[in-house]
Amino acid sequence: MTRPAFLLLTVVACLLGTAIASSCGCGLDMPLALGSTVVAAMAHALGNVINDQHDARNGADAANTQGVFPFTGGSRLIQNGTVTEQHTADLAKALFVLLIPAGLLIAVQAGPGILLLGAAGLLLAWAYSAPPLQLMSRGMGEFAVALAWFGVVVGADYVQRRHFFLIPASAGLGFALMVAALLVINGVPDAKADASVGKRTLVVRLGTRGATMMYGALVLAAHAWLAISVWLLIPPIPALWGLVSLPLSLTAWVLLIRHADQPQRLKPALALTVAATLTHGLGMAWGFAHMSMLR
Repeated sequence: MTRPAFLLLTVVACLLGTAIASSCGCGLDMPLALGSTVVAAMAHALGNVINDQHDARNGADAANTQGVFPFTGGSRLIQNGTVTEQHTADLAKALFVLLIPAGLLIAVQAGPGILLLGAAGLLLAWAYSAPPLQLMSRGMGEFAVALAWFGVVVGADYVQRRHFFLIPASAGLGFALMVAALLVINGVPDAKADASVGKRTLVVRLGTRGATMMYGALVLAAHAWLAISVWLLIPPIPALWGLVSLPLSLTAWVLLIRHADQPQRLKPALALTVAATLTHGLGMAWGFAHMSMLR
C-alpha cells in the first residue's frame, strides 16, 4: 500500500539536500540525516496510502483497465481484494500517528523551520487526494506534488544547515520539475479512467497531445534551469552532473510522442522517466558530494 519502490524519490531528494549542506561546509550529522530521511519517506508513504484510499472511493482505480502496473493505477490491493478500504484508512492513521512525534523530534534537533516544511508536506499529502480540496482532480495535483518534493530537498538541507538557503532551493526546483513531469506521464495511461469518474487531472484537462507537450516542457525546463542556475553562480559547476539525465528524459519524451494513444506501450517511457528523475537528483548529489570530499 505504501508503494515502497517509489519512496526512492524521497530518499534521493534527501540525499541531494544533505549533500548540498555538506558541500557548503555545514558538516554532516549522519544520525539526523538518516532520521529525517526516514521521516520524509514515512510522509511519502502516508500520501500514497491516502491516494489509494480515495482513488478507491471515487472509483478511479476500479475503472482503470489501461493502467501500466506498477507505475500507474495505484497499488491495486483494494481492487484485488487483498486489503479493504478500512485497512487502508487504518494504515494511514497509523502512519500519521507515528509521524507526529518523529517529526517533532527532528524539529527539536534541527530547528523550527522544519516544522513549517513538515506541516506543509503533510497538508499537501492530504490535499492531493482527499476532499474537499482533491487537488489531483482539479488539475493542480502535479504541481502540488512538485512543491512537496521541492520542500524535501530544502528540508534535508535545513536539518544540517539550521536555516534556509538559496542553493538547495535552486537545486530543489529542478528536481521538482522532474517530479512534475513524472506525474504528467503517469497520468496518461490513467486519463480515460480518471475522466470517467470526474477526476479532472492535468492530463485529462490538457488531452493527450497537450500532456505530451507539457511533459517535454517540464523536462527541458528542469535541465535548462540547472544550466542557467550554474551560469548565474547559484550552485557550483559540479552540480551540472545532474544533466546526465537529459538523454533519458528525451528518449522518454520521444516514446511518449509516439505511443501516447497506446497506453500499454508506454511502460519503457514510464521506466525511463523514473530513471531520469532519480538520475537527475543523484547526479547533482554526486557533484555536491564530490566537492565535500575535496574540502
